[in-house]
Parts: sequence; structure tokens; C-alpha cells
Amino acid sequence: MAVWDDLTGQDEAIAVVRSAAEAATASGAADAARGMTHSWLITGPPGSGRSNLAYAFATALLSPGDPEGDLAAQRQVQARTHPDLAVLSTERVIIAIEEVRSLVASSQFSPSVGRYRVMVIEDADRMTERTSNVLLKALEEPPERTVWILCAPSDADLLPTIRSRVRTVRLKVPDVADVARLIERRDGVDRATAERAARHAQSHIGMAHRLATNEEARRRRAQTLDLALGIRSVSGAVLAAATLLEVAGADAKAITEERDAEEREHALRSLGIEPGGAIPPALRGQLRQLEEDQKRRATRSLRDGIDRILTDLLSLYRDVMMLQLGSSSELVNVELRDRLTALSAHTSPAATLAAMDAVTTARERIDGNVAPALALEAMLTTILRGGTARKGTDL
Repeated sequence: MAVWDDLTGQDEAIAVVRSAAEAATASGAADAARGMTHSWLITGPPGSGRSNLAYAFATALLSPGDPEGDLAAQRQVQARTHPDLAVLSTERVIIAIEEVRSLVASSQFSPSVGRYRVMVIEDADRMTERTSNVLLKALEEPPERTVWILCAPSDADLLPTIRSRVRTVRLKVPDVADVARLIERRDGVDRATAERAARHAQSHIGMAHRLATNEEARRRRAQTLDLALGIRSVSGAVLAAATLLEVAGADAKAITEERDAEEREHALRSLGIEPGGAIPPALRGQLRQLEEDQKRRATRSLRDGIDRILTDLLSLYRDVMMLQLGSSSELVNVELRDRLTALSAHTSPAATLAAMDAVTTARERIDGNVAPALALEAMLTTILRGGTARKGTDL
């Protein structure tokens, strides 16, 4: 199977990096002619497959003489164990400057088994300006056989000086049908489940996978929309905000809890400590560091959970707007058509647009470190007050 087979809806971007990978197997003159360069930036909306394309490209570059992807190289890249691959994938809110310094130092090594040494940074937009400047020096004078692949939602998320030193490949939002076919083939679910998951995820590949394979994730999403549609008073909005925060917390916990336990068990085993055994004082510092990293990951996971809730709410009001305007576009939440139709009849398009603005404002406030509970309360109260034309509202 070619390394590009699991990528969907990104034919133009695949053609660019595939051509570069093919050029990498040719002479130096062909490299220049066909677009191979030492630093790349892959941009696209969340769930479009940025990291998937980055690792597919890395596999093609690391495969011996085969831009379609050698099977052994594919397995090593998937496991992140290839000796010529270095990955920076943070689970924190920001990427630490020490992590980038360490990656830059390792980028100076020559490739050991392949033609290139490939450095991948996921979520490069999480670097602060000071951290970005550390990376900039490496991009300005890279070793001859080192290739950098950065991933970010938009090139505007990076410093102009970094943007000027990379070749940008832009991804688009894949079609729901394309994502559904991928989920059906890769995860082995039935067509109806795959289509519903892809539609509810709004073509976010990772979220579509989770919705298709996790009943609890589907239940939490349905609960979120039901809460939003059931608000009738300010007190109800405050209670709904607290419930939404609990839903986001439960979702984040479900994602991280099992992984945290596995990491701790692996750490204890690697340190030679039996499960349930006493931890020697000399080793407690290492476990404390692991716990701190897990706490940071939990913080980011909670923010990601809140962001998913806000995305689902935007899809709800987007559907209401489509009904109010008489658009023929397919609804994201087809299953709620009757309730959405009733809401669209009792509110104006201006109120619906104000609700979408309130969701966007809440996201900006949370990004600015406003307490999530306060941001959600303000959002739901604003939505409620903007929809005073709705029957049954009690202010």
C-alpha cells in the first residue's frame, strides 16, 4: 500500500509533496527543478490531516529509493522509531523553548540509514516568539541533508521570518463523503455510522474517527446540543454552562485517563519497580516530572474539549441560519431538523448571527485565559438575550 493511500481529499497537496519526494531520489539538479527544499510548512484547518501528510512525506523521504513508501520505513515512522526521524509533538498549551533547542541540536546530525534526516514539528503555532527565533536560526542555515516539516492551522500563525524560509503546502477541508469513505474503510464501521460521524465532525478526520468508534463521545455531543436547545432562562444558562464544562471535563478525562495509567505503568516498569511497590526516594523526581507533564496535558485536553463543544454549537446555529435563509445546503445536525426548524421560526437571522458571534467571542476569551465557566456563562446568556423573540423565554 502506498504511503499516500490513507490521505483523503487533498490531491493537490499530495501531488506537491509526492513530486518533491520523487525528486529527492533523483540528482541535485532535479531536486531544484522539481521543488525539493529543506523546509516545509503544511497548513490547514483542524482535522484536515496536516500531521498525516507530514508523516507520509517523511516516510517517502526516508524510504530507500521508493517515494511510494517502503513498508519497513512506514512502520518505523508510525511508531516514531526511525533513527532519522525526530518529532516534536507537544501535549501542553505551548511548546517549551528547551524542546525546540533539543530538536535543533539533533537536526545537526547526519542521517544514519536514509538520504535525509527529517524533523517534524506538530502544532508549530504553539511556539512563542522567543521559541520561534530559536527555530529560525536552524532554518536559516540547515545541514545539507536535513528536512524540516512544520504543521500549523495557518501560515499567519508563524513569524514572517519563518514563513519566508519555508515552502507552504495548504490543505483544504475534505468533503464529508471522502471522510466517510475513509472512516468506513479504515475503522470497519458501517456506511451510515461513518457518514453521520463525518457530518457531525464537519470533516474533522480525527473527530470523525472518535465519533464513529466511541458511543460515549456520541452521547456527550448529543447532550451538548440538547442543553443549548433547552435554555429558557438566565438561571438555566448558568446551569447549562456548568454542565457543558462537566461534559468537556469528562471528555478530556476519557481521552487522557487510560493513557496516563499506561504511561505510569511503563515508567515504573522501566525503573524496575513492581506494580504497587514502594518508590525509592531517588526515583520520585522522575515520576513527579511525569505527573506534571500529565497535568499539563490534561489542561490542554480540557481546552480541546471545550473547543469541540463550541464547534458543535457553531454547527447548531449554522444549521438554524441555513433554515432561516432557505438554503439548500445539507444540515450538519440532520437528526435535529424538527427542533431546529422550530427555533428558526421563532428567532431572526440577526439573532442567530449574534449567537454565532457569541460562540466565537467565548473561544477568544478562553484563549485569553478567561475562566472557561465565566466565558461559557457569558456566551449562553448573550445567546439567550439575543433570542428574546423565541417563545417561552423567561428573562
